[in-house]
Amino acid sequence: MSRPAESPGPGADFIAAVRPLVDAIGGELVPPERAGEDDVLLSWAGAPVTAVRLPLVSASLDHMLGDLERRHGRPLAELDRATKQQVVRGLEARGAFAMRHGVETVAGALGVSRFTVYNYLNRSTNC
Repeated sequence: MSRPAESPGPGADFIAAVRPLVDAIGGELVPPERAGEDDVLLSWAGAPVTAVRLPLVSASLDHMLGDLERRHGRPLAELDRATKQQVVRGLEARGAFAMRHGVETVAGALGVSRFTVYNYLNRSTNC
């Protein structure tokens, strides 16, 4: 697990405070400029100071789907096709389809067939 240097500054105390929690869940602190779209950006006093990269194995598929619904502000089945394809790519990157019944669960949440999810997965590997 990489540990960004805690330089003196407004965010150093905040980073020191959240580090035990991040370590306990098996996450990783990354500099804000290296944060990916699935990382959780943490701000202090209005400025981003670090990001948390969550572990793949500790999140359940239901938790991931709930988080995506919260991020999109509506049920996943209501998303347009292009956004559903992005959701599938993101879930694939997080290991969702390595879980038992992953494709079936995601298909149900997206309101599509398993065949459609497989098509989205194939499309992401052929692009």
